[in-house]
Amino acid sequence: MAQTNLPVLSAEGGLSRYLQEIRKFPMLEPDEEFMLAKRYKEHEDPGAAQKLITSHLRLVAKIAMGYRGYGLPISEVISEGNVGLMHAVKRFEPDKGFRLATYAMWWIRAAIQEYVLRSWSLVKIGTTAAQKRLFFNLRKVKGQIAALDDGALHPDQIAQIATTLNVTADEVVSMNARLSGDASLNSPMRADEGSSEWQDWLVDDTPSQETTLGESEEYSERMGLLNTAMDVLNEREKAIFHARRLQESPSTLEELAQQYDVSRERIRQIEVRAFEKVQEAVREAAVAN
Repeated sequence: MAQTNLPVLSAEGGLSRYLQEIRKFPMLEPDEEFMLAKRYKEHEDPGAAQKLITSHLRLVAKIAMGYRGYGLPISEVISEGNVGLMHAVKRFEPDKGFRLATYAMWWIRAAIQEYVLRSWSLVKIGTTAAQKRLFFNLRKVKGQIAALDDGALHPDQIAQIATTLNVTADEVVSMNARLSGDASLNSPMRADEGSSEWQDWLVDDTPSQETTLGESEEYSERMGLLNTAMDVLNEREKAIFHARRLQESPSTLEELAQQYDVSRERIRQIEVRAFEKVQEAVREAAVAN
């Protein structure tokens, strides 16, 4: 993808100005987004890519704000998120019937998390999924169980967090000690008296009524599209597709093989075929709409 001319956030002091700047880019209607994505996909039109990217800069900024507690420059966090957005635009498949924002948020979060893991020198962790989950979710889980102090956790709190995040108690203790060394949000941004505190720059993550309504409508539309597409499956295909693709904890091939008294390979074949049929049905419905 060719280099795009994006607004630049060079320092913390420019955050407000940057947010004002990116609000100038209009949000795209679904039809306009689809046509721009098709134009870029089929013709690599840089103008189409530019519009897709700039219309989603607010999404990057919103996600990036959730990573401010790691003491890294917000300008770099947002920059990394923008790189993730560019990758998402490059790989976006508009014919699948979903909005770019739904697809892009995963690329944005992945890019930011990789940057945090590379850069935050106070924390040295492994690369397993459980350890990364602990790193990025410990604060949230502590808030859920009202363990907000930076001090040592109680044994029952340690056990609860370890169970929730599927890690050992020792890992929880170690990570909590490292994260507790992070700067307080009440620390002034500059040394001069009267300077605003870090917490003053945090945004309210509570979505607006317009955002909530829009996301609810989009989710309902996507689920309706999926449910309609699943009508092309027979009962066994539908059950296996749901068990393998839609459950929070997917069933294993072995479990389903025993349930239907067939081989694991046969279950895999049914799953793949069911996915292809649903994918084709979603594509046809998206074109029809």
